[in-house]
Amino acid sequence: MSDAPDKESQTEEASEKKLHDSIEKGDTPSSREAAVFASLLATLLYFVFFLRSGAARLIVALQQILDQCAQFRIGDGRDASALLEALVAAAGAFVLPAFILIILAALVASFGQNPPRLVTERIAPKLDRISPGAGWSRLVSARGATEFGKNLLKLFIVGFIAVLILKGEMGSAFVTLYSDPGGLADHLHAVIVRLLSGIAAAVFVLAAADLVWSRLHWKRDLRMSRQEQKDEHKQMQGDPLVKARLRSVAFECSRKRMMSAVPSATLVIANPTHYAIALRYVRAEGGAPKVVAKGQDLIALKIREIAEKHDIPVIEDKALARSMYDRVEVDMMIPAEFYRVIAELIHFLTNGGARPHGH
Repeated sequence: MSDAPDKESQTEEASEKKLHDSIEKGDTPSSREAAVFASLLATLLYFVFFLRSGAARLIVALQQILDQCAQFRIGDGRDASALLEALVAAAGAFVLPAFILIILAALVASFGQNPPRLVTERIAPKLDRISPGAGWSRLVSARGATEFGKNLLKLFIVGFIAVLILKGEMGSAFVTLYSDPGGLADHLHAVIVRLLSGIAAAVFVLAAADLVWSRLHWKRDLRMSRQEQKDEHKQMQGDPLVKARLRSVAFECSRKRMMSAVPSATLVIANPTHYAIALRYVRAEGGAPKVVAKGQDLIALKIREIAEKHDIPVIEDKALARSMYDRVEVDMMIPAEFYRVIAELIHFLTNGGARPHGH
């Protein structure tokens, strides 16, 4: 039997874990049209900002070479190499800005869609990549047909725009040729810029649509069946390491939130080292005193440290601290049985009483 997933049963959206695993394996959504648009845009920028100045420098360099042609006698291989180096340097200075722009545009188009990630599994050699049968099956698959249709549509749109632009410029080109042949280069440059602008605008629309489609198609391919969701849930919940990690993260978040609330406390009830309960009471807030933090051992010492740093009274009462610790929880009001004793302590503190011993 085939191990391929049953597409009809994959009716549920992919979980965050499956999406994350897919990205880790290098299976990410990407649009080829975005790279094409980036290359066209880079070419357009080159024609607009660099072509004229680059062409002028190239002409000057070639003129200098021609003016000094007597120096290149081509008597041996070294003379030929010197001439070739001069020509390559002149041509390189002309095309280098275009090369840099296109490379940068391709990198931006790639990294803009997905952050760079090294996935050895994607570059490992696989026989099915060179298999004629596998290649043919990819060509005749639904995805291959879709890509073929997209390429045909792109070719039609680009060709249509090119024909429209060139058709409108043919007459003016002939006029320029017969009236002012020297201006033909400028006219040709303007036509190419308009042509590239029109094509780039069309490809931009295609790239935006393809980018959306590729992400929707990627998520559709990663859909899960109900059974796959159940199996994943069991795996996640049943993994002791995952459970321990979740508990650790939850405890750390709770501890940080609790410690951040200690400076808002009114007083701290403490056993000298083992227990500490931070209480907040503000008459305007209404209700009974509220527990903002509690802990034992190292956490109790940390609560006391924060309280002392913020000049919050710390009252050492072993019996009260122990009994309250077992009966209260963070973010809850104290039970009625502690009203009287806590009220007396708050009254004592708010009426200018001396700091409790041991603070």
